[in-house]
Amino acid sequence: MVGTLARLGLAAVWLASGLLKALDPAQTYVAVKAYDVLPTDGVSIVAGILPWFELALGVLLLLGVGTRAVAVLSAVLLLVFIAGVSQAWARGLNIDCGCFGGGGAVEPGQTQYVQEIVRDTGFLVLAAWLIVRPRTFGALENLIGRAAEPGPRHSKVG
Repeated sequence: MVGTLARLGLAAVWLASGLLKALDPAQTYVAVKAYDVLPTDGVSIVAGILPWFELALGVLLLLGVGTRAVAVLSAVLLLVFIAGVSQAWARGLNIDCGCFGGGGAVEPGQTQYVQEIVRDTGFLVLAAWLIVRPRTFGALENLIGRAAEPGPRHSKVG
């Protein structure tokens, strides 16, 4: 049950964050640029791909396809996000992470770096659970796995 909740919870996170970014690509560009770590072309590539990558992770987790592999990709992406927020904080940047849409420069004192890191660490725990225990209730990969298993063979004698 814990794994199923972890899978569906992480799916909801990726679907929500990806959808909000996909609906406002210009703001997603602003959010990625605010981290001030990529060249302009890199910002364009990341801002263009990130929403669709998050949506893909969300759909795969929702369906329960490739759960362990998707959890590993989720963990890597979450570590990148935690590193991004941490470096922005360490450098004294005043930005909103843009994790669920929006993002970009904010007034000094309006940052929420601790909350963002704690939240992403919680999501990382969900991904870690799924890496260790990827089998969950209602996952499509369970049905696919059963169909591929060799079953008893019935033959007519006579």
